[in-house]
Amino acid sequence: MSFSEEKHCHVSGLSNSSINWSRHLLSQRSQVTSLFGADALWRKGYTGAKVKMAIFDTGIRADHPHFRNIKERTNWTNEDTLNDNLGHGTFVAGVIAGEDAECLGFAPDTEIYAFRVFTDAQVSYTSWFLDAFNYAIATNMDVLNLSIGGPDYLDLPFVEKVWEITANNIIMVSAIGNDGPLYGTLNNPADQSDVIGVGGIDYSDHIASFSSRGMSTWEIPHGYGRVKPDVVAYGREIMGSKISTGCKSLSGTSVASPVVAGVVCLLVSIIPENKRKEILNPAIMKQALVEGAAKLAGPNMYEQGAGRVDLLESYEILKSYQPRASIFPSVLDYTDCPYSWPFCLQPLYAGAMPVIFNATVLNGMGVIGYVHSPPIWHPSNEEGNLLSIRFTYSEVIWPWTGYLALHMQIKEEGAHFSGVIEGNVTVRVHSPPAQGERAVRTSTCALKLKLNVVPTPPRSKRVLWDQFHSIKYPPGYIPRDSLDVRNDILDWHGDHLHTNFHIMFNMLRDAGYYIETLGSPLTCFDASQYGTLLMVDLEDEYFQEEIEKLRDDVINTGLGLAVFAEWYNVDTMVKMRFFDDNTRSWWTPVTGGANIPALNDLLAPFGIAFGDKILNGDFSIDDEQSRYASGTDIVRFPRGGYVHSFPFLDSSESGATQNLLLNSGMNKADSPILGLLEVGEGRIAVYGDSNCLDSSHMVTNCYRLLRKILDFTGSNIKDPVLFSKSVKQVMPLYEDDNHLSSRRTDVNFSMYSAVLGKDLICRTDSRFEVWGTKGYNLHVRGRNRKLPGYDVIDLGRGLNSTIDTSNSRRPKFTEKNKGDYFGNRYLGELDVPELVASQWLVPAVIAITGW
Repeated sequence: MSFSEEKHCHVSGLSNSSINWSRHLLSQRSQVTSLFGADALWRKGYTGAKVKMAIFDTGIRADHPHFRNIKERTNWTNEDTLNDNLGHGTFVAGVIAGEDAECLGFAPDTEIYAFRVFTDAQVSYTSWFLDAFNYAIATNMDVLNLSIGGPDYLDLPFVEKVWEITANNIIMVSAIGNDGPLYGTLNNPADQSDVIGVGGIDYSDHIASFSSRGMSTWEIPHGYGRVKPDVVAYGREIMGSKISTGCKSLSGTSVASPVVAGVVCLLVSIIPENKRKEILNPAIMKQALVEGAAKLAGPNMYEQGAGRVDLLESYEILKSYQPRASIFPSVLDYTDCPYSWPFCLQPLYAGAMPVIFNATVLNGMGVIGYVHSPPIWHPSNEEGNLLSIRFTYSEVIWPWTGYLALHMQIKEEGAHFSGVIEGNVTVRVHSPPAQGERAVRTSTCALKLKLNVVPTPPRSKRVLWDQFHSIKYPPGYIPRDSLDVRNDILDWHGDHLHTNFHIMFNMLRDAGYYIETLGSPLTCFDASQYGTLLMVDLEDEYFQEEIEKLRDDVINTGLGLAVFAEWYNVDTMVKMRFFDDNTRSWWTPVTGGANIPALNDLLAPFGIAFGDKILNGDFSIDDEQSRYASGTDIVRFPRGGYVHSFPFLDSSESGATQNLLLNSGMNKADSPILGLLEVGEGRIAVYGDSNCLDSSHMVTNCYRLLRKILDFTGSNIKDPVLFSKSVKQVMPLYEDDNHLSSRRTDVNFSMYSAVLGKDLICRTDSRFEVWGTKGYNLHVRGRNRKLPGYDVIDLGRGLNSTIDTSNSRRPKFTEKNKGDYFGNRYLGELDVPELVASQWLVPAVIAITGW
């Protein structure tokens, strides 16, 4: 890698006086700067003077006519140039500090430091960023803008260096990503809590379709994702500088990020230069932005964060700011729909799995802080004592931020309660004295709760979603579920009810179902309380105790079981292996779309097994057209069950020869894909494809089929088409062991599994009374106190504690081409030719995003 630098200071013929410059700008207002009220601060003489802004991008020309303050250019790539040959870095710089009348930047007096970290081929490596970050720290930057990102939030060298950046009192602003409208698609580093993550809106205050949605996924499955983005800003048809001269219009969160970075530069310039590092810090700036933001009507918190950034409101907050800690979001209101989705869509009730809300603690008092004492729940009335909360939280808050997770459940005596519970959760934070101070800084921050509670629903309407057995990238290479999607090789959206399965969640709620999440082993729930256990696209293994308990739950307790599988073919997985230039290592899938060998172990007591075919094709069931996308087949099913088969092509590597013959005109082979069975007291439904439930790469949905399956598994309601005599198995479907999928022997699966080599334990997302146990053979150990007017209801779950504590990058321009990525940041630009991604693109080559 080469490194070179060149210093320039291009000065226009205008006076260097900020006041004179502001008069000039006011006579030539641009649309976006005017909308955000930048001109009001220009009148006061705040134009970003002496603010050191580092732009991590594709570089910039030294003599570009739009910039008067290019202080330094550095190159961190292996190319021998400092110039921007793509236009991305120039455009971003123009939005922040351009001075052309047609495309004015927010803070034209900002000192620009251009860090070239992408090549002309849009290649970048973590090592280049690490070197550039170190230089930014050494040169004492004020603000960094990264209009780049990627899904590699466990790239620890990168993540830890970002922590070091912000710990050095440098404010980082980053684009949240252009992977919308899909949920669970936040890009790193914008998804980090110490970074200001920016989403995009249009001029009608609608969330831009391309803007990535939350929640953050790096705390799943044993926690719950954070609210991100932090704020949104205009990201459609924004004017910025061209690569040589003139202006152009672009869209994407790559342009929303420099809008906020420009706002931040203006706000930084409010503080005298010699006091900025002493007074301002990343937490204070984020507090000013999120508390000053305007909440938009319509989008939920995982789409808009705090809302549209409001420069003038944030300015007023900073003017009178006193160092303090705060919680973001500061309110969880179940009556505030759709903003509080998904919480506002499903009320609390007794006997449910804890509802987890994970808020971020912002500590403006110092880079390090400590939680003074356990958080406290303060109900506003007697009914509030029906709510039992346990807390997990950051005992040490660093750098600038921590987490506060609320695990909420209704006590047993609230099984018939219907109403609203209100109150506050408070947490006290302290930080060491600042320079020149003697007293410890302390602050008490509050989170307001307003929760809907309903009587416990009937068992048949309660569905339990298995989150525990889902693995995603990272930490391992988990391939996508649909092999038809060539430009997105990773299954990285969280596989959660509130990310890529959010549309299914909404549908089930509309149909009257109550869906709870289990992030612990199958031994950690009481099967007598649920109509159906819903297992979709699962990749992990199973404890032997889980297999035994599930068999008993279904046969003797009457639990319904619905399984949606995926493809698994070892030959195909081997073909998906590739060399990653960034980590200098070979990457190989650790499993298929789902872990079929593990599922077969789980289903073996019922005589059910899936095969290793990869089936594709269109079919119709009950007059509903559907698409089977890289699903598998059923190879074992008991006599007396109902099995539906359809003609499909087999696209697995082992079926390649067959495919060639079929595509030459031969008939497709019938393959069993849907099976329904009564066994003992319970009912089972298995289906070989989950893409029809997953919004990521869905072609057609199968929500109607899912509802009929749940009617059967939960209430024994049999649809006449699904249970027609023509599909009843007179003889069992049986393939011998040689035809069952086998596990890979060349992968150390225990590195990625929560089961292999691990202890069986119920975690903090299970019912309180089984935390830290294996979850079975429980006995009632006590009773919560009875509230006046509410009977004590025995739900067979034991003691509920009231309070407990425990320890705790591609640019974002447009949406046509999303490219493959693995451990790298991404960069895209409208005006350069699109790259066509090969089936297995080496991740070091960054695909272009165009809108």
